[in-house]
Amino acid sequence: LTPPRTRAIYPVSLVNKPCPIHPMTDLRREFEQAAKDIQQLATRPDNDTLLKLYALYKQGSEGDLRRTQPGFFDFVGTAKHEAWAQLNSVPEEEAMRRYIALVHQLLA
Repeated sequence: LTPPRTRAIYPVSLVNKPCPIHPMTDLRREFEQAAKDIQQLATRPDNDTLLKLYALYKQGSEGDLRRTQPGFFDFVGTAKHEAWAQLNSVPEEEAMRRYIALVHQLLA
């Protein structure tokens, strides 16, 4: 036996209308471009800057931290966890803007 086919029913007002552009689309594109551009740096940033970049990227792409603290001897993981945790409650859009600004600053 096969399950009965269901059909999505859309209000007539939405049929054949263009999808509205999400206001964050341009910001998201700029954020993703900044993530690509940062790979082109001639010199590696210091560890504090790398942690800021990591935390801002994670906050901008995933939102608030929901992971458990890494193990005691995972020093790098713990540093990343703490940097990201400091940005909890910062809106994703704000984190994206900060990330883009930091990348532009580093590339200048």
